[in-house]
Amino acid sequence: MPRKKTAPASRSGRAPSDAAAGAGPPRFMNVREVAKYLQVNEKKVYALVNEGRIPATRLTGKWLFPRDLVDQWMLESSHGGLLTDRMVIAGSDDPLLARALNLMAVDLQGQAIISYATTGTQLGLALLAQKRADLCALHWGPDTESAQRHPALLRPYPQHKDWILVRLFRREQGLIVAPGLWSAGQGIEELMNPAVRWAARQEGAGSHRFLQEIFAAQRADPAGRRITARAYSERDAAAAIAMGQADVAPGARAAAAEFGLEFRPIGWEAFDLALSRGFFFRTLFRRLLEQLGGTDCQRFAQLFGGYDLADLGRLVWSP
Repeated sequence: MPRKKTAPASRSGRAPSDAAAGAGPPRFMNVREVAKYLQVNEKKVYALVNEGRIPATRLTGKWLFPRDLVDQWMLESSHGGLLTDRMVIAGSDDPLLARALNLMAVDLQGQAIISYATTGTQLGLALLAQKRADLCALHWGPDTESAQRHPALLRPYPQHKDWILVRLFRREQGLIVAPGLWSAGQGIEELMNPAVRWAARQEGAGSHRFLQEIFAAQRADPAGRRITARAYSERDAAAAIAMGQADVAPGARAAAAEFGLEFRPIGWEAFDLALSRGFFFRTLFRRLLEQLGGTDCQRFAQLFGGYDLADLGRLVWSP
């Protein structure tokens, strides 16, 4: 009976790897291997790495590419790709957007998963750049300057060349205050009294930026505030006041209304979504816009107050 042939050993005496035996690329590919796998040259692979577009990790000075994540990236970047049943939103907090997403989740039941991480504007953009989020909600100052400010927030990220900005709405921004604290005719300097407790927002949040500009315009010193609470979203700030941990915080009229608090209006801001061009055509994103424009959300917008949805779904910027 003939003896069964075995694969020849390598010079080191070990059997050849799966890749060498024709079993396909290894689980973790180097630049040369991933270039061959994607049928592009190595220069293109390095360009994708520098733009943060391809999943990769650096180990001992060399780039490695997990094959499973590369496959997922290819499918997801295709039109209608792999993760059409998932939508992850990061960035700024908003009560109306949260309501719309909750209504969508109820309608979809187990057909899709929707997540809303209210991280603040700048952290949300970082998550979008890392492909840990599909969309980033953002606001950064007065609505009259949003056409310049919002694109400027995106440009530091190499991925911004594939991003667009879509308008959700305009909303009224100002100060959320405890009932009975604010009197007609008072200025913001009255709130710098040591007896008034503030809930402070984190750096990188749009509401924190808005407050900084208020202080600058009125020549008030923000260091003079008495801070008794830290808040990491609009509703987190309103909750701190409602629970008696603070008396005042920057935020939107809707957040004040949701918690039965008073509101000192200061101005209007644009509330936009940053997302990749491809995601604009996803079914879940189109459903979100439809939900925001629907009867239920229109009713909530009127109940909360401080919303203008006239430009809902309008493309406001593209590179």
